[in-house]
Amino acid sequence: MPRAADLAELVRAPAALSVPGDVVAGAAAAGALGRRTPALAAASVLLYWAGMAANDWADRRLDAVERPERPIPSGRVTPGAALGLAAGLTAAGVTLAAVAGGRRAAAVAVPLAATVWGYDLVAKNTPAGPAVMAACRGLDVLLGATGGRLPGALPAAVTVAAHTWTVTALSRREVTGADAALPLRTLAGTALVAASAAAPRVAPPVRSRRPGPGAEPPGRAPRRGPAAALPALLAGWYVARYGAAQAAVLADPRAGRVRAAVGAGITGLPALQGALTARAGAGLLGVAVAAAVPLAGRLARRVSPT
Repeated sequence: MPRAADLAELVRAPAALSVPGDVVAGAAAAGALGRRTPALAAASVLLYWAGMAANDWADRRLDAVERPERPIPSGRVTPGAALGLAAGLTAAGVTLAAVAGGRRAAAVAVPLAATVWGYDLVAKNTPAGPAVMAACRGLDVLLGATGGRLPGALPAAVTVAAHTWTVTALSRREVTGADAALPLRTLAGTALVAASAAAPRVAPPVRSRRPGPGAEPPGRAPRRGPAAALPALLAGWYVARYGAAQAAVLADPRAGRVRAAVGAGITGLPALQGALTARAGAGLLGVAVAAAVPLAGRLARRVSPT
């Protein structure tokens, strides 16, 4: 049997701290924060870990050359165990989402799981790879929104998806290094993502259903004062952390700097999710989501998130 530490490395366990915030941001934007939100966040983590295990199974031959220290090529986890773990986590994630959120949640969880596997097995090494991975994160945000006004969460889903595109585009150069054009493109994307998260939310004029606790109801006047500044502050933290790592790639585009930028994009994502959550009116919850950033950074020193 593989050791727990080897399985944690296989699924890149610390990177899962970047996942629950997707669901929380989606739920806040849709007015759906409630008792089902933690269970949907847990389902999201299971599907994320499934994707990581499936990714290493699909890359086992390539990793034997480029990353022989990874759990499968090093012999610490067998290919069969990795594939079985990926399948089991997928089934558990979809089942938990369906139990917690009913048909609406299952209707998002099933395509999410299929997109995760499609990325690992088909799309990853194609030009469509970053877009497919971005779709995974966008669907993850919408999973949290399934108990409320789904259209209200679309801007948050697009924002998180755009961030994911930048991280995935960089990750394709983790081994070979990048050219100067790539970090310029991803930095521009990061700036747009941060601006989107910091911009004041325009609420729809008609209330379609009762909002969940902690979310700002449609039609309410925009918040002012410290609460209004919070999304911009959290978005600024996100862009300072992730943007600085990409700027370092501009100065030195070697593989090590690219890997560091990818890690910053993963571990810094909760700050963006927190900004989106605060933008939806759940300021304290947004701060709680963003608080995962330093913890993720510390854990990433022990188990690589990339």
